[in-house]
Amino acid sequence: MLSGFKKFVLRGNVVDMAVGVVVGGAFTAVVAALTKDLLTPLIAAIVGKPDFSAIRFEVNGSIFAVGDFINSVVSFLLIAASVYFLVIVPINAVADEGSRLLRKVIADHARGDGDVEDAISRLDVSEKQILANLLRRLGEAPEDRAGGEKN
Repeated sequence: MLSGFKKFVLRGNVVDMAVGVVVGGAFTAVVAALTKDLLTPLIAAIVGKPDFSAIRFEVNGSIFAVGDFINSVVSFLLIAASVYFLVIVPINAVADEGSRLLRKVIADHARGDGDVEDAISRLDVSEKQILANLLRRLGEAPEDRAGGEKN
């Protein structure tokens, strides 16, 4: 029972997720500091307020901290933009290139120009590497299908 738990905890995706959470927390702290210490004062200087967190109003004794909300929105937008441009765009580019290569291999095979292995062998080295990386990410790399042996 414990060996099964050990295998689960040490699986690559669990470890990757744990690392991602830790790095994500650190990244969030950096973006929050950037927002609070640099961007908020810069934007507030343009608007005329010393700090967004000071923007608030009161209704019947309830305080509405609009500035804190603005800080959170700016922080969210910075994190979302960073993730999009630093993670999503590069992954999509690799996936698009991999899809193009897969279509090329399938088209060669469909024309009767040999089997799939022949079509793959006609790719140049960089194309083979891109295709191997894509297949590895999908869990279908040649070494995975061959029982862990590298080709």
